[in-house]
Amino acid sequence: TYDGVDLLGYTPWGCIDCVSFTTGQYSKRYGFIYVNKHDDGTGDMSRSRKKSFNWYKEVIASNGENL
Repeated sequence: TYDGVDLLGYTPWGCIDCVSFTTGQYSKRYGFIYVNKHDDGTGDMSRSRKKSFNWYKEVIASNGENL
């Protein structure tokens, strides 16, 4: 229990940036891994880790103790 809340689990939105299902846009970036693709069609689809990648890696390694 933390701040009076029993947390049972945490699920991220997605591991990589993905195209919006409803709009087809890449402009909203939700993943831990950046995908080099833009709304205008440019980009080479290369991937790179975001800061949040290492944050979530630490959350997993600490079993949620280090949020």
